[in-house]
Amino acid sequence: MKNIERSMMMKQGLRIGIMVLIAIFLSSCGSSKPKVVTTKTESKRTKTKHYDPEVTRNSKTIKPKDDRVYDIVNYAISFEGTKYKYGGTTKRGMDCSGLLFVSFQENNIQLPRTSRAMSLQGERLYLKDVTVGDLLFFETNKNRKVINHVGLVVDISQGDILFIHSTTSRGVVISKLSENYWNNSFVMARRVI
Repeated sequence: MKNIERSMMMKQGLRIGIMVLIAIFLSSCGSSKPKVVTTKTESKRTKTKHYDPEVTRNSKTIKPKDDRVYDIVNYAISFEGTKYKYGGTTKRGMDCSGLLFVSFQENNIQLPRTSRAMSLQGERLYLKDVTVGDLLFFETNKNRKVINHVGLVVDISQGDILFIHSTTSRGVVISKLSENYWNNSFVMARRVI
């Protein structure tokens, strides 16, 4: 009788393990199939190690209410060039939600660990109201129609929104929302701080 109970418990444990793996896979920060098309100017851009808040502090741009925003942005930018690693949260590898999770956590702000859960936090914004430190959410797999990617706004320059995120193909990079791929995948913006 104990062997039957043990066998049933092992099967149930295996099922739970498989379900956990499926849940982790579905909460991924993006699909590895789509390729991000970049412009020549973006691929030649030098890495920005320190964000200058004065760049976006003008009469046309909304100023963040909390100065910690600039510390969060600077911390996220320090990961620029880090390779993509599913579930990663260190310089050895990072996924998109991991980048934001650790950047906010470094400044004592707790966010959920997945991009989908992050998309339920804070206040939803119109794109015209977005400023540095806001989160941008994307659906990169049009067949699934779920949020699976997130980025952090680092600058607004000449009417374009620049955001840092981790892509499966290029790791942690800064992209422009005006790029076709990101513009077509964009779902919403939210402010959590």
